[in-house]
Amino acid sequence: MKVFLIAVGKPRNASLAAAIAEYEERAARYWPLERVEVREEPAKSASPDLVRDREGERLAAKIPAGAVTVCCDPGGRRMDSAVFSGWLQGQREGGRDVAFVIGGAFGLSPALLARAAVRLELAPWTLPHELARLVLAEQLYRAGTIVRREPYHK
Repeated sequence: MKVFLIAVGKPRNASLAAAIAEYEERAARYWPLERVEVREEPAKSASPDLVRDREGERLAAKIPAGAVTVCCDPGGRRMDSAVFSGWLQGQREGGRDVAFVIGGAFGLSPALLARAAVRLELAPWTLPHELARLVLAEQLYRAGTIVRREPYHK
């Protein structure tokens, strides 16, 4: 099993980038992890729909064949940390790769959402995509500690 974190853009804020890197490194101790970033679409002269579609094409092109596609989306399924860790461990036991997809400032394209095996809500609030990436990385780390029964999750 391999976990892919596929996201639009690089974190712009240095402190946030450091926190993302820290939790992605921690998560990689538990799940083989590959980070993939695609270019943000300039939004100055384009509609939000066009931006979502173009970024969606870039994201879709990076999803490995056969991977379970999980789109991080405010309208998705809610899982607490224990349920999420169990779900992820089930994917590992089934020998399936998992690709988590995080959209840009305007979210994910309808075509990409339709392709998802799972739509996952990371929080009941709308999060900036950089913060969503941090939340996901932390939850991947937490899931690993839960599976191994380590004391991080309380």
